[in-house]
Amino acid sequence: MSEADNRQYVTPDQLCVGLFVHLDLSWMDHPFTFSSFKIKSQDQIDTIRGLGLTRVRFDPAKSDVKPLAAPAAAPPPAPAPAEPQPESPAILAKRQRIEKLSQQRAAIAECEKKFQGAATAVKNITRNLFARPQESLREAGELVGQMVDSMLTDKDVAIHLMNDKVAGEEVYFHSLNVAVLAMIIGKELKLSTEDIRTLGIGAMFHDIGMVEIPEKITLKTDPLTRAEIDFMRQHVQYGVDIGKRVGLTPGALAIIAQHHEYIDGTGYPKGAKGEKIYPLAKIITLVNDYDELCNHINPAESMTPHEALSLMFSQHRNRYDPPALKMLVRCLGVYPPGTIVKLSNEIIGMVVSVNSSKPLKPSVLVYDPEVPKNEAIILDLETEPEINVSKSIKPGQLPRQIYDYLSPRRRMTYFFDPSQQGGGTA
Repeated sequence: MSEADNRQYVTPDQLCVGLFVHLDLSWMDHPFTFSSFKIKSQDQIDTIRGLGLTRVRFDPAKSDVKPLAAPAAAPPPAPAPAEPQPESPAILAKRQRIEKLSQQRAAIAECEKKFQGAATAVKNITRNLFARPQESLREAGELVGQMVDSMLTDKDVAIHLMNDKVAGEEVYFHSLNVAVLAMIIGKELKLSTEDIRTLGIGAMFHDIGMVEIPEKITLKTDPLTRAEIDFMRQHVQYGVDIGKRVGLTPGALAIIAQHHEYIDGTGYPKGAKGEKIYPLAKIITLVNDYDELCNHINPAESMTPHEALSLMFSQHRNRYDPPALKMLVRCLGVYPPGTIVKLSNEIIGMVVSVNSSKPLKPSVLVYDPEVPKNEAIILDLETEPEINVSKSIKPGQLPRQIYDYLSPRRRMTYFFDPSQQGGGTA
């Protein structure tokens, strides 16, 4: 049955709790979060009746009840008020929500600006490392220092999903992703400022040995041969050698040397186990795996953030440091930024940010065909206690119109917004 077949109308007097209604008004002209919803209270009915609608569209298939019987005779129209009436608390609340949306978009725009600057800096640092090693290390230290200072300024840090067209070459996204997520985990684990800085520097250079691996191997989308795998694994030693030449600290060198070691001994190059692995390297290993699962060299094999986190936690948890894995889940949330979700009210959306202190209450950009794409609603689930995430959805399962509206990212890239004031997302 088409949507048109479901279009039935009632008068405002026929509204009742359990009816699923569609308000044929601009999103700006009513106080509700959505233009389509199931009525849950008499207060909602009273608010709808106050909107001046002569009829209200409803969907019988999504309703729990039938509308009330039509009154025998229509009541006479109410006389026009002699003076303009003050705005209702509901409309005032809607105006506040609109203002908050504007602030959210401004915060995300500023976050993307900082991300672009950081990605450009990582690119320049990497490119100049061999020609001007001292200058590159100084610039790396300054970038990491700025990020650490920003992270430690406020109690809560929100992790934002970034536009995948913001920065330049994709090769630099990985190092930046690993650095951002590792440093946030370090912050939440209450590591020292110096350790967080070491995490940042180590993450930035953890794959520097890849410069010695031919692109025909690093960019190959088909499965690697045994010989190619062995050659690829040599990037670890190449990275250590390069790090020593340019003067990296012992901590950063240890991260490079062990960023593929697992605590159960199944990693490489030495199969180190447990306490034999440098503590900060355990964090980099964890985040490195997460990012590679989400951003596979072959896009068709990339997992959704929710799938990647679920796989790591349910099947591979023996590989990872338990406190670090637990903190990654807490920081990214059960449904990490970039995950397509269905909400408990049947609305489809994409998680765009999550606050580490409230991992089950992310901010979700929601699909609403009645709201222009460039004005899409960003729903902060912390402020919507009755709405929860019910499940994740693969982007390929979305209808075309919803896919085009939400524009799922080809690559998952993250940055942080430290401007949290007592919780919530920016």
